Amino acid sequence: MVKVNNLAINYKTAEEFKKFREYGSQELHMMNELEANVIDANIDSPFYGIYQGDELAALMCLYRREDTDHPIDEDTSDYLVIWKLEVLEKYQGRGFGSAMIDYAKSFNLPIKAISRFENSRKFFEKHNFQGHDYDIERDLADESLMWYPQ
Repeated sequence: MVKVNNLAINYKTAEEFKKFREYGSQELHMMNELEANVIDANIDSPFYGIYQGDELAALMCLYRREDTDHPIDEDTSDYLVIWKLEVLEKYQGRGFGSAMIDYAKSFNLPIKAISRFENSRKFFEKHNFQGHDYDIERDLADESLMWYPQ
């Protein structure tokens, strides 16, 4: 059974994030997001990970958004956002990315996923995420997909 852990915002976690910057996708590394929050360790961490032994193998930034000015649709102004999700290459194919998605779905809120690469779009679509109407003020320049609880 794969366990998704909420990652503390501290310097130890920053060291683990550096591996993703070194070995992972440059577009997905989260060092800047983590370092911006290290000063305020009292905030709830939006970072989640899966360990393989002592090594962080998968990483996700997941946070809740309430946006009544630019809702996703008439009924959806409170939702989760998967900002970044990455599994280190040597751990891919083990279901870690799917475990992260299942964890996010367990909150039973709509989820907006930012799709940065063509293969990530296919990954999210495999997990029943679908495209939605684009809004420049809400979505900025990001192509996103939505998942809705049943």
